[in-house]
This record gives sequence, C-alpha cells and structure tokens, in this order.
Amino acid sequence: MRIVIALGGNALLRRGEPMTAENQRENVRLAATQIAQIAPGNELVIAHGNGPQVGLLALQGEACKDVPGYPLDVLGAQTEGMIGYMIEQELGNLLPYEVPFATLLTQVEVDANDPAFQHPSKPIGPVYTKEEAEKLAVERGWAIAPDGDKFRRVVASPRPKHIFEIRPVKWLLERGTIVICAGGGGIPTLYGEGHKLGGVEAVIDKDLCSALLAQELQADMLIIATDVNAAYVDWNTSSQKAIASAHPDELEKLGFAAGSMGPKIMAAAEFARNTGKDAVIGALADIVAITEGKAGTRVSTGKSGLVFY
Repeated sequence: MRIVIALGGNALLRRGEPMTAENQRENVRLAATQIAQIAPGNELVIAHGNGPQVGLLALQGEACKDVPGYPLDVLGAQTEGMIGYMIEQELGNLLPYEVPFATLLTQVEVDANDPAFQHPSKPIGPVYTKEEAEKLAVERGWAIAPDGDKFRRVVASPRPKHIFEIRPVKWLLERGTIVICAGGGGIPTLYGEGHKLGGVEAVIDKDLCSALLAQELQADMLIIATDVNAAYVDWNTSSQKAIASAHPDELEKLGFAAGSMGPKIMAAAEFARNTGKDAVIGALADIVAITEGKAGTRVSTGKSGLVFY
C-alpha cells in the first residue's frame, strides 16, 4: 500500500516537555519504532507538525537584536530540514541499510485571495503583554490576539492548493524511497506580481496539507497519527464514546472543535470523499492495527452512519 502518515506534534514533543534537542530526538525515536513496523511491503510518505519548533526559532530570533527575525516561510523551511534529519536517521537505525530516505523541502501554494488572510487566527511565536504586543503590531504590521492574560501574534491559515514538489515525491516513491515532506503543512508560497513565486507569512494546517498530499499521490490510505486512540463523541465526559468508523458526512455533523480534533476530521473527510479511500485517525502506537483495520477512527465513503467501539 501507499500510505501517507501525518505525525502530530506529540511525535516530536510531549506536552509540558522542555523543547530540547534531546527530547525531540527521543520522541522521534519512539515514532520511528512504530513506523518501522509497517515499512516492509509498503510505500511510505511522512508529514509532520512543526509548531513548537517554529515558535522556538521565533523566540531565538527575538533574542538577537542585531538583525530582524527571519520570516515564517524561512523558519518553516529550517524546521522541515531539522525534523526530517531526525526522522531519517532514527528510521535508518531500524530499517535495512538498503532502504533509501529523502527529506524534501516542500513549497505549498496558497491563494492570495483566500479569506483567511482577512481573518488571521493562527497564534505563533512568544507571548507579550498587551502594551508590548500593540507596539510590535504597529512597528511590524502584525495582527495580534489575546492568549489568556497575554497577547500573541496571529497569522493567516490559508488552505493548501498545490504541492510544488509532488513530482519528485512520486519519483522517489517509485524507487522505493521513504519520503519525509510537507512538514508543518509545507512552506506557504503564492504567486505575486509578474507571476513570481514567493513566501508568505502564514501557516498551513498540517492535516489539510497531508490530505492534499495523499490525494495527489493517489495514496491507498491516510493515517492521521495523534495522541488519542480515536475520535470521540462527548470527549472528556462520563458518556464519551470512541468512533470506530464513520461516513465523512456524518462525522462532520458532530461539530468537532477547530482547536483540537476539527482539522483532523476535516482532512480525513476530504480525503475519503475525494478519493474513495480510507483515512484513519488514531494513536501512533496503534499504527500496525490501524493498517489492519483494527484500530482508530476509520473515515470511509463505503459505509453510512457511525459505528462505535
């Protein structure tokens, strides 16, 4: 099977952990241990989150007063290389030497007229006091929004339209390579004046980009790996129930929160609806069972309604 795996941020950094290179390496090692189990006989493409890593680079950039901080598209490219390097190395330590790996910096096109640019909502970077944030907003043209009792910069989260490196991803897959790409939703780019491609200060949702990636690669399955074993109704209540399988239409009616499971549900539903193939939301630790149809929430157009565990 050709499988696209979208690794959630927990695969790189556990909640509350210091963002040290050692912690990230250890979490990547744990993720690689699971992924290596399904590598034999399958074509694998791995996407991943990068939010904490971009935030760290932004903080480090703020500490340097001699030069302005790098723009978000450049920070995204930096984290794609860093995280891809770790994934390649840890998987390479588990799989036969003959298995090739490649990490691709992945430019993803967005639309300059996407409504998201009129309503920035994605928080990035450090927190500030209200006064600090308002001053920076004037100086740098930022949009800002409350974050608890502090403020943060917010940027647009436009929908992905096209993955520029899709052809080399296909070429590498056809030659048996495990490909790491589209990290953090890819590097957001758009065509400007004179049809010149350039980066843009935005963040693309990683799961929506992974769904587009899987669709353009004609993948047999999209796995959205997170830190829970399934999507739940009535989550975190005494009546919570894990969803075993669902038609995308029924799943979307449940109204999952935009800040947690919502983008994963949207991505899974879009892939299933557009391809007729299955998308599964579940825990990375269950990845073997997910490929066998025994774990996770399977989103499919092949069956109607909802089925619970």
